[in-house]
Amino acid sequence: MLQWKERARASGLHLAISLCIAAAAALLVFAVWYPYPYREVSGGRELFLLVTTVDVILGPLITLAIFNRAKPRRLLLLDFSVVACIQLAALAYGLWTVAAARPVHLVFEFDRVRVVHAIDIPDELRPQTPAGIQADPWSGPTLLAVRPFRDAKEGFEATVQALDGTPLGARPDLWQPYEAARQRVTAAARPVEQLRKLKPAQAGLIDVALRKAGRDAANTLYLPMVSRAFFWTALLDPRSAEIVGFVPLDPY
Repeated sequence: MLQWKERARASGLHLAISLCIAAAAALLVFAVWYPYPYREVSGGRELFLLVTTVDVILGPLITLAIFNRAKPRRLLLLDFSVVACIQLAALAYGLWTVAAARPVHLVFEFDRVRVVHAIDIPDELRPQTPAGIQADPWSGPTLLAVRPFRDAKEGFEATVQALDGTPLGARPDLWQPYEAARQRVTAAARPVEQLRKLKPAQAGLIDVALRKAGRDAANTLYLPMVSRAFFWTALLDPRSAEIVGFVPLDPY
């Protein structure tokens, strides 16, 4: 009985340390890589929780199974070193997976905004990233826009590639700073009042998002927001075209 109490105490201590490390990793993931709403629309929350839950449970369970105070100190240290290496390797792999799928840009695409993830960007197009723009920043998603096509041929080829699986917003050769597209953004956006009429059953959801953003419907525009399997709605200021909020609502 005493041996199991000692094992439980050691496992509890291991669990506390694991939770602290997981909390630090969560701060990086959710405050930097997947800030709201990207933790919702990009699947970051589910992926991170899956990885960390397995990692946090795995280590303490192994400690519960192997801890034995009767072992020489050298063997105990060796056991814990192996367990720690396994845990850290699993956490590192999990963070690498989360990082590879992280959102890096929110790109205006003519009539909507698209969440672009690091894994979405074709490697062969990365060298064509415009000066002053990072292809896949580590400090969180940035606002960009797709520039107007140079001619009909470029537009046709880009559209064909989009149908083939490479969205316009994920192409560095088409990127331009968001500031350069503000007029096109406000011209493409629609009044939120129009969205309320289109989705009367979700009017309450729209109102909640407007209150959070400190806005009123009469002075706010919206654009559809596309991200993998999700459609949300981005709220915009009609003067600056800045994105001021998000609604978990498919506007189509």
